[in-house]
Amino acid sequence: MAGPGRGVDESEGVIASVSERSLFADVPLAEPLPVSLPASHPGIQPLSPDRSAPISAPMPGPVVRFRRQFRRLSPSGIRNSVVLAAGMELDRGVAFLLVPVFLATGVIVYFSLAVEPDFPQPVAVVVLTALCAAVTRSWRKTHLCFMAALLCALGVLAAKVETWRAGTQMLGSVIQTQLTGRVVRLDQMANGRIRLTLDVISTARPTLHYAPERVRVSARKIPAEMTAGLVATGYVRLLPPTGPVRPDSYDFSFDSYFAGIGASGFFLGNPKIVASEDAPLAARLSSSIEKARETIADHIRDSIGGAEGEIAAALIVGVRAGIPEEINESMRRTGIYHIISISGLHMALVAGTIMGLLRGAFALFPDFSSRRPVKKYAAGAALLSIAAYLIFSGVVVAAERSFIMLAVMLVAVLFDRAALTMRNLTISAIAVIVVSPHEVVGPSFQMSFAATAALVGAYAGWSDYRADKATAPPQRRSPVAFVTRKLVAGTGTIAMTSIIAGSATALFAIWHFQRVSPLSLFANLAVMPIVTIVMFLAVISALTMPFGFDGPFLYMMGKGLTAMIAISGWISERSPVDAVGLISLQSVLLVTVALVIATMATTWLRLAALPFALAGLLTISETRTPDVLISEDAHLVALPIGGGELAVNRVRSNEFTTNNWKHALTSATIVEPETFEKGDVRFDIADPADLPPGAPFYCTAGLCLARHPSGAIIALADDRKIARPACAFADLIVIDDATAYYNPCRNPLVLVVTKRQLARMGSAAVFFDPLSATTRAEIRFAVKQPYRPWHEQRRFSREARGLPPYRRAEKPKKAAAQ
Repeated sequence: MAGPGRGVDESEGVIASVSERSLFADVPLAEPLPVSLPASHPGIQPLSPDRSAPISAPMPGPVVRFRRQFRRLSPSGIRNSVVLAAGMELDRGVAFLLVPVFLATGVIVYFSLAVEPDFPQPVAVVVLTALCAAVTRSWRKTHLCFMAALLCALGVLAAKVETWRAGTQMLGSVIQTQLTGRVVRLDQMANGRIRLTLDVISTARPTLHYAPERVRVSARKIPAEMTAGLVATGYVRLLPPTGPVRPDSYDFSFDSYFAGIGASGFFLGNPKIVASEDAPLAARLSSSIEKARETIADHIRDSIGGAEGEIAAALIVGVRAGIPEEINESMRRTGIYHIISISGLHMALVAGTIMGLLRGAFALFPDFSSRRPVKKYAAGAALLSIAAYLIFSGVVVAAERSFIMLAVMLVAVLFDRAALTMRNLTISAIAVIVVSPHEVVGPSFQMSFAATAALVGAYAGWSDYRADKATAPPQRRSPVAFVTRKLVAGTGTIAMTSIIAGSATALFAIWHFQRVSPLSLFANLAVMPIVTIVMFLAVISALTMPFGFDGPFLYMMGKGLTAMIAISGWISERSPVDAVGLISLQSVLLVTVALVIATMATTWLRLAALPFALAGLLTISETRTPDVLISEDAHLVALPIGGGELAVNRVRSNEFTTNNWKHALTSATIVEPETFEKGDVRFDIADPADLPPGAPFYCTAGLCLARHPSGAIIALADDRKIARPACAFADLIVIDDATAYYNPCRNPLVLVVTKRQLARMGSAAVFFDPLSATTRAEIRFAVKQPYRPWHEQRRFSREARGLPPYRRAEKPKKAAAQ
């Protein structure tokens, strides 16, 4: 080592001296402080022999530069770059970020299985993969592969445990019985009826041997004093949970199974209140919370009134059954329906309002706030506030998931950690998957985490960009310029948030709902400032409600909601048709992989998301659109006939089903059937070939006929006898008769679907072969056999057993008086 003031020998490295002013402000040293660094240190250049200037290295020639670029683009160079980048990703903790991805993959695998696995099977896989992961710790790549497999196996096991834990008893067939149950929840519906959720205590006339534990029934009128916790009784008509309205659509039976709802229906009269023994402690606590929610909701409705009052009740206590359907539909068309469902937006606004109010209050006491961690105090109060919000909003799944996500972030603040990070989002996702694995296959989980991940990733990228960019000193601006700049920045933030979140969730929305909101950006830009003010007023009104000072705040909240409804309706009237039809499953999976890579990678490896995203967009249309859709009760049949029209066989059809079919088949108009009396000369089924392609349904004497644009003829018959003549000309025959055990047609090219088949295997989609008239139509049912636990009840219905509808035996008439 050289003496003071001198560096090391040039052959050993470079001279780097640190001036004393860089270490101590005004304390001069006798000589500069020598620091030895290796010659290869980045950014350090060797000095000339006289130490007056750095030696300028000669620039490499074009041949040398070409060789270097060629080495980088060679297979070995690319491999080395990938290995280096992957190592950096692992060092930065991307392996932990992938934990919920592999857990969710295992959950999806479980729910996609054709057969319900026994407990020993997933347990054995978990044990085997855990042993392999432990044995291969010395081989990093192999170890990581086994760890990924272990996480997938744990996801399968978690889903299996949840299915076993739910164990909901599902009603198998339609039945009328005297039901007595404890009221769990009351919902005022928009049509004036009251929906009650009841824990079943007993049944009579007849007594159900396999009664569901919880049911959801509606009534026209209930006693004014009926509240949660009381026992109600009445004669009800119970219906088993239905399956999907078409293959690959929303499964009501699946949702009911994990919600614990074993049947739904309605009271045939008005229910009555009966006395009963004391309820368990948990039931009493739940009833007390539900009573408080009902009281608050009624107070909000009375204070605001109208649809605004219903929306305000939905925002504060999560009661949204009373919102008029036309307002719901306008918000769906404009892409702002997420405002109604209590989720991350509402939780964040509540937590932000509480934290802002408390930190502002603490700022009034500078001596206290300068000596105490007031930010942590505010975060703790915000955590308690959103916990109370979760309880009083009904602990719905979306709110529960949002609470977990925000709670993790607030706890991070309490422990001096960054709140908005991908790691915190990962912890939230793990918690949700472990608590409710079935949510992984639902739209709420997928869309919320996709949007949040995209926003967190975009925020991190923007923060990195701002950190790398030189920060200019703030300029003094006039008040007008300052306000204008803030408004422009706020508008841009809302626009970018809407664009990022909308892009991340678009394909999931199309897959689940077959619709997209073309004007959602403009609607969110117009509405979100109002929603922010409304939620601020909601928090203030909730804080002042116990003291009776909430009136002015609820009044202003109602005015804000009036403006929101008006804006939503105005944009909805100008929105084009939002039905986009079906998309392929592989497209959704590819885009999901692209989203995972883009949001979790921190190096150039995020570019690997581009081919997956491109492949996903190119495969969107690689799916077959059904030519005919049949409901699971065989009552409703529909087919597209061209020109955006959907022909149905019933004048009064199920609105939910027809709307779902319209979106799936990109149809805008429903064409009702034309009915003729028997013997009408305008309708002659003896020559059905006269029906032009694209003809809607024509019905007479228990038989309906329609013709697909491809030329295929569809017949719907009330029974096997009426269906037999149609075997001579029809390509598809649907028999609305469960007793039709066998195919009445001898022609193998005729596809016959009976009510019994539909009762056992659910709704159906039929596909015709446009290239061959001698090929039998293909059919795909919504429910597969053997049944999974949420479909086991299907085998017990009368229709599935080939029995006719139940009819109560008529009582013999009394003999006439002598």
